[in-house]
Amino acid sequence: MATSVAAAPKAGTAKAVPAGGGPEQPAKKSRKKLILIVVLAVAIAGGAAWFFLLRGGGSSAPKPPEPGAILKLDSISVNLAEGHFLKVGIALQATKAASAELDGSKALDISIAELSGRQMTQLATPKEREKVKRELIAKVGEAYDHEIMDVYFTEFVMQ
Repeated sequence: MATSVAAAPKAGTAKAVPAGGGPEQPAKKSRKKLILIVVLAVAIAGGAAWFFLLRGGGSSAPKPPEPGAILKLDSISVNLAEGHFLKVGIALQATKAASAELDGSKALDISIAELSGRQMTQLATPKEREKVKRELIAKVGEAYDHEIMDVYFTEFVMQ
């Protein structure tokens, strides 16, 4: 068996040995730093994965509905202001998820209520008609629980 003999330090070259056990203390600090860095990297990677994958990639906008069948309704005549009238035909663009049997009665009723009594100038220009159409789409969509996504004018005659 071999035994090692530690040489005694020479006079004047003695170094102070820390109470923690000498040269092993810097190694413990570097291991703690390494563990801390690994834990932080895993936490950052986990947070990024949650943000992009589980949360939905940051896009909170709902997908627009897919178009379904178009229901063309019969034309109706509506009384406008000052003795004028409007003959209007509409078609309803249903969503793909809409029930198969849509009844156009609600849409016709809303159309009559929205268009009756208007001035001809409110409906004469394309810009004004588009404004009225947007209002009509909103009200019809709400009445049909958003199963209707668009309204088309198939006929529009004023006199």
